[in-house]
Amino acid sequence: MTPITEVEGRRISLSNLDKVIYPASGFTKGEVLHYYASTADVLLPHLVDRPLSFLRYPDGPDGQRFFTKNVLPGTPEWVRTAEVPRSEGPTRQILVQDLPSLMWSANLVTEFHTPQWRADAPARADRLVLDLDPGPPATVVECCRAALWLRERLTADGFHVYAKTSGSKGLHLLVPLEPTPSERVSAYAKTLAVQAEQEMPALVVHRMTRSLRPGKVFVDFSQNAAAKTTAAPYTLRARPEPTVSAPVTWAEIEACEEPEQLVFTADDMAPRLRDHGDLLGPLLTGDEARPLPVKAPR
Repeated sequence: MTPITEVEGRRISLSNLDKVIYPASGFTKGEVLHYYASTADVLLPHLVDRPLSFLRYPDGPDGQRFFTKNVLPGTPEWVRTAEVPRSEGPTRQILVQDLPSLMWSANLVTEFHTPQWRADAPARADRLVLDLDPGPPATVVECCRAALWLRERLTADGFHVYAKTSGSKGLHLLVPLEPTPSERVSAYAKTLAVQAEQEMPALVVHRMTRSLRPGKVFVDFSQNAAAKTTAAPYTLRARPEPTVSAPVTWAEIEACEEPEQLVFTADDMAPRLRDHGDLLGPLLTGDEARPLPVKAPR
């Protein structure tokens, strides 16, 4: 019998709580739900008002994985949705605005992915993202080197820069912006990626071509496009272990000499939050948002 749990007055069916989702560590679905409940205070503000895409992996990272953007059949009527424009016509996507909708979504076993814009301003980005993806044998150590250079360039243009692990192999850099058309943000981000490759050709590549990527860091600027999404802060990832897309300090990036130094799992997050709080909190206030420069990066 599927247990029914009441969360802030909403009745939610939570299924298969003993099912092992992460076989390498024995981490169960119940532990997945506990993780999301215990990090809701910091996770939810990064999801609110952003139409979500779900990367579902109900049978674990070795099972079937599939993206879901449209509102799912059986979605409770109290889960909020938003109309989202698409080239083929508008559709509706889920908004996770509160703890009940977070727990209902987490019961699907999903990574949470968000666009760089909010539902009330489609395709007007309030942040820039650069996804640093290492091509083996490069690792997150090389990503850290590229991240430090990119931080310097972005800082020179007046921006505040924040970082988190991807929860997979690389790093994400995040920059708060005054709302700006996504195509302008994409063009600026591409210019940065190209310049990084020009300055560090042995380390960085800006094109996705697989043959160019071994041993280098791919600076993926494409996630700034209005139709693209990025793994949300604090989301679990569909990896062998329950790794988290975890905010990190620049001191940790500067000190990184081994890939394991920047791998964080669900069990690591409570002590990290006690020590650091939400390192990405400034992204939420808008106080540090800056306009894009009129000219291309120097």
